[in-house]
Amino acid sequence: AKLMDQRIGNHDYILLRMNCHQYSIETNGRSSVLQTRLAEECGRMPILAADRGKCYTLFMKKIALAAKRYWMPLLSGILFLLALIGLSTAGENRNPIRASSQELTVYFLDVGQADAALVLSGGSAMLIDGGNVADSSYIVAFLRDKQIRYLDAVICTHAHEDHVGGLAAALKECSAGTIYAPVTDYDSKSFQNFCKYADKRGKSLTVPKAGDSFLLGGAMVTFLSPVAAPATTNDTSLIVRIDLDETGFLFMGDVERVAEQQLLESGARLSADVLKVGHHGSDGSSSYVFIREVMPRYAVISVEHGNRYGLPDEAVLSRLADAGSSVYRTDLCGTICCKSDGRTLTFSTERDYDPRTVVLTPEEELQSSIPAGTCYIGNINSGKFHKLTCSGLPAEWNRVYFETRDAAVADGYVPCGRCNP
Repeated sequence: AKLMDQRIGNHDYILLRMNCHQYSIETNGRSSVLQTRLAEECGRMPILAADRGKCYTLFMKKIALAAKRYWMPLLSGILFLLALIGLSTAGENRNPIRASSQELTVYFLDVGQADAALVLSGGSAMLIDGGNVADSSYIVAFLRDKQIRYLDAVICTHAHEDHVGGLAAALKECSAGTIYAPVTDYDSKSFQNFCKYADKRGKSLTVPKAGDSFLLGGAMVTFLSPVAAPATTNDTSLIVRIDLDETGFLFMGDVERVAEQQLLESGARLSADVLKVGHHGSDGSSSYVFIREVMPRYAVISVEHGNRYGLPDEAVLSRLADAGSSVYRTDLCGTICCKSDGRTLTFSTERDYDPRTVVLTPEEELQSSIPAGTCYIGNINSGKFHKLTCSGLPAEWNRVYFETRDAAVADGYVPCGRCNP
């Protein structure tokens, strides 16, 4: 457009020829000043010498008038719109840190008695739950630390505050692709706030069906629920499976035994290397038959240290031990990171932690490892004490020993409901 505004002599002819990949500028060679000007304005593209007889010639003033009236405004408008689209999407759809599509990293965030996990693969990011509202600043700080500006997917497993609470802050911080939830409305301030910030991002909530799936980098994300009408809010939880080649992760939300049984009867593929244990390790979830179907090599429990619910329940730990699962807990480990290359899994934890498999000691070894005179064993984390014969005894590193019942009670421990010491 700038060229067309220049005053050009009657004998200065040029032809601007556009093809798929380049602009060619041909002149009749009469004006070196014109050639220089063209080279400057067109990004120093080469001016092609052409024989006068072979060069198509047009009178420049007529070309200038026609181009100025019709083609240049149209072309400029198209280029301007393309530039706007490029600018609006480049910043939105890309995070600065790149990663191989054959890698998957899952951060199980330490959000206390709540749930949140950040999943990364091939430069794409997904947030599953956001902890409580009180965890909002931590969620935002973690996203910033990982340089996440765009979340390809956000999953609210269900509408309880300890799962949805921090998602509003995440959406305020990051733009997002698809936002999934089991419902589009729920009567709580935290869920309404989540909906508010989804709307501010120009997004509506997507309610997935069992079997729906999408790619996250090189990983396949699949929804396994709902398979039947849920009876409780916990059972509305979206159950999420993530697969990268030979490795699989299963996120259970807060589903309870009824939904677990429905899932078992649905025939869904449940075997997984890593199980995000349902409902913070509550005995109302993770039934024996369900654990035996999944047979996880690793189990992750998101739970607050010394929580008032006494979670994780010893019965759940016992079932996981029976399955040979190595158990990682946020109350003991802090934030837990699991990386997969499609074949092998590598765990690292915020705090020093022995990732040994939690296996119940055989009776003879158990008796030999107990100090002489011990009549009761307390669980340091849950605050309960047990008979020596209880099937739910804690791992050795989580024990305290008492010679009398009165000593256990005096230390603030309460009787186990199973063995009634």
